[in-house]
Amino acid sequence: MFMSSLVKTAAMAVRIRARQDDDLPQLLVIWRSAVEVSHGFLTTDDVDWYEQLVSDYLPRMNDLRVAVQDDGRPVGFIAQEAGEIYMLFVAPHAQGTGVGSALLEHVSETEPTLRLDVNEQNPTALAFYLSRRFEQVGRSELDGQGRHYPLLHLARRHLTS
Repeated sequence: MFMSSLVKTAAMAVRIRARQDDDLPQLLVIWRSAVEVSHGFLTTDDVDWYEQLVSDYLPRMNDLRVAVQDDGRPVGFIAQEAGEIYMLFVAPHAQGTGVGSALLEHVSETEPTLRLDVNEQNPTALAFYLSRRFEQVGRSELDGQGRHYPLLHLARRHLTS
């Protein structure tokens, strides 16, 4: 298990902690609003379909870390297991403030290698990960649900001195 920690990002201080059951509705709101601004290639029906999967998945994720503001309100989250990042989403109003980077670095403190998939049609997310030392290691024509949304497979290893 990881320790909760206070992180100062470029624009705000957030605390990263384990998810609590009462976080789940707000995390789903963060997911939906982030997807709506970053996944323009999805239809509303697609977003609704994926939202059901996410709402079923979030409560079952063992390592779900939440970035919260001083008032306790979640502004982002990362779901991972053994370095495999399944989701990283930041509320639109907090994007570009360092919350996503803080979540990644929090996980990297305990995981020597990070891996994730990013939609090929999401160049903003790809640029974010590439700027954080991820490299493309593969590509799949279909997403994990067999839909025609190609995925780029990315990985990052800790730098050694």
